[in-house]
Amino acid sequence: MADATEVWLSLPPESVEGLPDSLTYRYWNGEEEYPADPADCAFYVVPYYLGAEVAVRPLARMTGLKVVQTLTAGIDHIASAIPRLPTGTRVCNARGVHDASTAELAVALTLASLRDLPGSVRAQDRGEWRTGFLPALADRTVLILGYGAVGEAIEKRLLPFEVAAVHRVARSPRLAELGPVRPLSEIDELLPLADVVVVATPLTEQTRHLVDAGFLSRMKDGALLVNVARGAVVDTGALLAETGTPASAPGAGDGVPGRLRAALDVTDPEPLPKDHPLWRAPGVLITPHIGGPTSAFHPRARRLVGAQLRRWAAGEEPANTVAVA
Repeated sequence: MADATEVWLSLPPESVEGLPDSLTYRYWNGEEEYPADPADCAFYVVPYYLGAEVAVRPLARMTGLKVVQTLTAGIDHIASAIPRLPTGTRVCNARGVHDASTAELAVALTLASLRDLPGSVRAQDRGEWRTGFLPALADRTVLILGYGAVGEAIEKRLLPFEVAAVHRVARSPRLAELGPVRPLSEIDELLPLADVVVVATPLTEQTRHLVDAGFLSRMKDGALLVNVARGAVVDTGALLAETGTPASAPGAGDGVPGRLRAALDVTDPEPLPKDHPLWRAPGVLITPHIGGPTSAFHPRARRLVGAQLRRWAAGEEPANTVAVA
């Protein structure tokens, strides 16, 4: 059984500064063979970007587990395994690791969609000089749904663009650094005011399909939905109904535009099948879940893991605990 000193790291131990000498480190990043007996693992740093199947594979055998540390802001990829973890196991997320990267992408998607950069790229491919008046981010009202660390980082990057207003929405009301956060119960009255709605909420049973047909119907005509959270927060069928009639096939025209536009870093299903109509929906920009994996990831992940292990070795509670088995 575990002696509460063995750590499974999905980052090379030599890359993490300040690791306590009192702990034993095993490097495992999803390989078929385990580096040691999983029953001896007390602190498990989940492999990043390798999917739920890899993430949960050793958990059933980790009978001495004390802490699970994800390298993602959400824990939905391991949520199914939490009820079967040893009683008292702390599950910690990677709050702070992805704030900068995800916020950058949220703003990039917003600007690209408003200024129709995809249309300019297609025109460039045709050698066509295409110009005209397009919407700006300046003077727009933005609603951020899911105002945690990522939501706050998004707002800080939006403000220099001279937006007219930012409405912050989270599960419960509070006063944040940049202003009041409104409760989710007030979303119906806020949606008609927003030109851009940015979704940054975790995926839970409460937020699954939160952005449904009713939600989308309350958005104003011409508004933009930006999703940098999880695909299943948005009802894909409902979104397709509001973004218009997709082109019949790739390259077969632009389709018939709908009432809303969307810029999506995440989709449901994911990966999006090649023949899925969302690819061809007019006014929809899609990136393949690239909000987190950037050059900003590794330095922030290493700092978080090092700090968490120093706390744990000192007998302190780990930070960012979001669930306890």
